[in-house]
Amino acid sequence: MSSADHTLRVPIPASGASRVPEDVRVSDVRHVLVLPDRDAAEEAAEAVGDRFGLAEEPQLVRDALAGEDDAEDAQWLVVLTDPEERLDPKELDEFAAEWDGWHEEP
Repeated sequence: MSSADHTLRVPIPASGASRVPEDVRVSDVRHVLVLPDRDAAEEAAEAVGDRFGLAEEPQLVRDALAGEDDAEDAQWLVVLTDPEERLDPKELDEFAAEWDGWHEEP
């Protein structure tokens, strides 16, 4: 079981009540695309939903490099949630490369 897989234990209701599955799989899979600047991240965030049919809007995060004071030296992250685990990391890496970025491996 990977660290992204969790099992939620749900108590079984008393007889006569509606039944709920005992074990429900919960996925918190996230993909991170690393982009060189804000413009690239914003463009990629707009395009990724159309390309991969995402249900949730990607999250943009500024990632300042260690020791860098200049905002221009920051990388930008596009964080994608993937609860169904249907996104292919290789395809995401190729997508991010269109903006001189990459898919960050966990």
